[in-house]
Amino acid sequence: MIELKILGMTCGHCEASVKTALAAVPGVERVMVVDREMERAIVKDDADPQALAAAVKALGYATEVTSA
Repeated sequence: MIELKILGMTCGHCEASVKTALAAVPGVERVMVVDREMERAIVKDDADPQALAAAVKALGYATEVTSA
């Protein structure tokens, strides 16, 4: 599992956008959690953590990989 800290999500639409972007990254098996209140996302996959971060940054959110 890979966990990302994501700053700037303010609503359910933000969460849905992040979930869609993460799911589109090659190697993602399942997006398990996207939680704006806890400012995180957890992905079950074999994807490149930096590719996940790039997908989130492309939406305009600040992010960092906190565990891989």
